[in-house]
Amino acid sequence: MINGQRVIAVIPARGGSKSVPGKNIRPLAGKPLINWSIEVARQTSEIDRVIVSTDDSKIASVSRECGAEVYIRPAHLATDEALVIDALKDLIQTLRAEQESFEWLVLLEPTCPLRTPEDVHNCLKLLTQGAYDSVATFKEAELNPHRAWRIIGETPEVFILGSIPWLPRQKLPKAYQLNGAVYVFRAGMLAAETRAILLGRPAAVMMPPERSHDIDDLVDFMVVEALLNMNRQ
Repeated sequence: MINGQRVIAVIPARGGSKSVPGKNIRPLAGKPLINWSIEVARQTSEIDRVIVSTDDSKIASVSRECGAEVYIRPAHLATDEALVIDALKDLIQTLRAEQESFEWLVLLEPTCPLRTPEDVHNCLKLLTQGAYDSVATFKEAELNPHRAWRIIGETPEVFILGSIPWLPRQKLPKAYQLNGAVYVFRAGMLAAETRAILLGRPAAVMMPPERSHDIDDLVDFMVVEALLNMNRQ
């Protein structure tokens, strides 16, 4: 709980990964990928329930073994085109129908295994101050938008009108990007028409790049496993 309000962590994990079949339960440094997120949620003292939202029976079984509750989402919310936010809305409706009274939802993507309980705690701590409705973790942008281009036909032009991509990095404006590790928001603000998760008065928590890896393919698995092995030495 935070300020007497219940907190639920949700880990969305559909079964239809095309880049790496079975990605969410593929072993990473000796344990299923999804278990890294489940463990962080269970180790965060403010979190009251840990729920995995999935359409896949194998993911469901592994998640239960790792200590999470499982809610099976409808098939239409687990397609390649389906958005995580729609699965969250469906889960919120289900929980409300079960008379679950909670204020905050913590979204932990299973593909970000290097976040720590402290990262989640830092997000929740900001919310206890009462000035924010949502918070997400960020890292410094991999590509500063002032160095981005668009190509029209065969003609390149700067993406941001008036930008000077030739400036040294130190003279460019600081730029940041979401790293996908932690999102927290007031569940009641996720209205039917809402397409964003940073709601109301948002806040940002910074994370270092070495813990901001998002696993998408086999190369990412190898990189993260190498980092974990290095940290153990």
